Amino acid sequence: MARYTEAVCRMCRREGSKLFLKGLRCDTEKCAYERRQNPPGMHTFRRGKLTDYGIHLREKQKVKHYYGILERQFRRYFDRAERSKGNTGKVLMSLLERRLDNVVHRLGFGLSRAAARQLVCHGHVTVNGKRVDISSYEVRVGDVIGIKERKSSAELVQASLAESNREVPDFLVRVDGQKPEGHIVRLPEAEDVSIPVEPQLIVELCSK
Repeated sequence: MARYTEAVCRMCRREGSKLFLKGLRCDTEKCAYERRQNPPGMHTFRRGKLTDYGIHLREKQKVKHYYGILERQFRRYFDRAERSKGNTGKVLMSLLERRLDNVVHRLGFGLSRAAARQLVCHGHVTVNGKRVDISSYEVRVGDVIGIKERKSSAELVQASLAESNREVPDFLVRVDGQKPEGHIVRLPEAEDVSIPVEPQLIVELCSK
């Protein structure tokens, strides 16, 4: 399966939930989901009620689209969560929240996860002072997320911070200044996800 490159607003309409895939645009009247909440495609009025399998599948697809990951990546996260101690669904969401591109976005350094992923992949982001260009890098408690000492890097992040109006979650602390940085103060939990998610539905689907 290749990465989806079409209009991302269709994903929100398909999942019946705003996934904030286009940054600040999702908070304005220009948001396509606000104007059309029916699923994309022709003859949507003929589609009946979702089956039990369909409900479970849509929940999994919603999480995949939200974090911008593919099926194989998602399966690896689920396998790790299943082998870990504790509630599988909550562990799964914690692992996804610990992705570096997600943390960069939640800190406000990127207006969307796609923009944050681009920042990471282009080498603008550092972890504990070392450049990391792997968007799936897993952050740990005590890590310091910074920006590379380069004019272009600082300008990109400062522009995002100037426009961003979303609150930083409790598991992160952002230090603003000429060199903004973020600190991981605890591991994220399922409750820290900014969209409504029912992890148990995903576990029931992937455990079959």
